[in-house]
Amino acid sequence: MPLSEFRHNQRLMGSAFELVIVSNCKVRAQKMLSDGIEEIQRIESLLSEFRDGSVTAVLNKNAGKRSIEVPPEVYQLIRRCLQLSALTQGAFDITVKPLKSLYDFKRKSFSMPEPRTLKDTLEVTGYHLVKPGKNNRVYLSRPGMEISFASIGKGYAADRVRRRWLDQGVERGVINASGDLSVIGRKIDGSPWKIGIADPEDPSKTLLYIPLKKGSVATSGNYEQYFMHDGRRHAHTIDPKTGIPVTGIKSVTVSGPNAELCDALATSLTVMGVEAGLYLIDQLPDTHCLIIDDQNKLHSSKNIIFEKAN
Repeated sequence: MPLSEFRHNQRLMGSAFELVIVSNCKVRAQKMLSDGIEEIQRIESLLSEFRDGSVTAVLNKNAGKRSIEVPPEVYQLIRRCLQLSALTQGAFDITVKPLKSLYDFKRKSFSMPEPRTLKDTLEVTGYHLVKPGKNNRVYLSRPGMEISFASIGKGYAADRVRRRWLDQGVERGVINASGDLSVIGRKIDGSPWKIGIADPEDPSKTLLYIPLKKGSVATSGNYEQYFMHDGRRHAHTIDPKTGIPVTGIKSVTVSGPNAELCDALATSLTVMGVEAGLYLIDQLPDTHCLIIDDQNKLHSSKNIIFEKAN
């Protein structure tokens, strides 16, 4: 049987996932797709902040009260999140959820939170308040703290599926978590996978393509959820230090070795801004980015390869 593409689409972790396997065996391909979906569902049950029994929900419920023993993989994920926070000087922060709760980006009318409310919320925000301890225990050290893996969870899930597939001998495939992608091998015709970057002015159109032979790509954009305040576009991404929605950038795309890192960095660069973001990316091995600012100007890191759409 010649090579064919087998696909499965499903909404998971609050996002649209598409899994693709290139294989000459339909039965094996369908098994790998099912295995991938089961793995994402398992991760969702661990990390979802909206499920009462999840590790995230239990940690949030016990903030300021006691430390919680978490599964080793969640403990290690939290440790990596804290390392990313240090690397980005706080631009990436899993404790930002209480700040996000102050805003409703779907309303037509918008008002900034009261200064006192913002100040009080900042008191329970900050990655330094997350205390990992011995025996996989984690303590959120102030009452009212809440963590969320929204800026890294889909990338982590994509990486986990990719690793399972590689361990089982998959040679070509894609895990697409609403724009956070991991790829294996090449397309049927031997060419690299082409990852489309949406035009922030018209997200139905593709502005650029990144050819990807291995690794991952993640995009963070504020062209769907944003509000205008004092004549400026504010993104749905919150600056953890100020508690204010960021401005200046419409879209960030990061390519690198794994989706977890790309996912987190795409959010971080939106907070950091063009100059600091490009400087950081150019220090990291095998990691590249494209940034579209609020004037629709394209900024790229060193050595990135991309194509303009026709």
